[in-house]
Amino acid sequence: MTGRVLGVDACRGGWVGVALGGGATAAYVARTVAGLVAAAEADGDLAVVAIDIPIGLPDTGRRAADVEARRLIGPRRHSVFLTPVRAALTMPDHASASGTNRALAGDGVSAQAFALKKRILEVDTWARSSGTDAVPRVVEVHPEVSFARLAGRPLATAKQTWAGAEQRRALLARAGIRLDGDLGAAEAAAGAVNMLDAAVAAWSAGRVAVGDATPIPDPPERFSDTLPAAIWV
Repeated sequence: MTGRVLGVDACRGGWVGVALGGGATAAYVARTVAGLVAAAEADGDLAVVAIDIPIGLPDTGRRAADVEARRLIGPRRHSVFLTPVRAALTMPDHASASGTNRALAGDGVSAQAFALKKRILEVDTWARSSGTDAVPRVVEVHPEVSFARLAGRPLATAKQTWAGAEQRRALLARAGIRLDGDLGAAEAAAGAVNMLDAAVAAWSAGRVAVGDATPIPDPPERFSDTLPAAIWV
């Protein structure tokens, strides 16, 4: 891999990131995604930012990225939530969001997806202002899809379990990504699962940077926001 890349995951302190390249692995945390990227860029230019949040919000129906990702990861399919339509994310509460989504996509909005409303809209605003063709390039990833590609098969164990966390840590180590020692403020603000997810997002970012990654679907969909909607792996 040439240059630096950043993998990003939402955490209780805001956003956590793991940067790879330049001969070192570094971790960052910030309240906003823009602040996180700025903090990482202060230590060196970034070629790609890969983030575990939907980019490209549908106007009606379901995103092919979500449907295909669920199929690919089998037993972990419920970790991929179906992205609400854009209009649903403007609603003030879960009930009205579900009603809007049901009218435009055929079913309601999960509690998990609605709980991420502010995060989704934050990244939507940031990605559209940054531009996905700018440097650093911004792409969407999903950790379980990335771990399945890294392992060569869908993982059977949940990442919240001891066995699941150890399996994912071993997969990252095999790829040369070690989260050893004191990770500073990032470790304090984010849980172990967030750190593993950010790290594998960085692994996928590295694949994007060198041209080895593929989008799901291929080619990406585009909705009224014009952003390419795909999960890269």
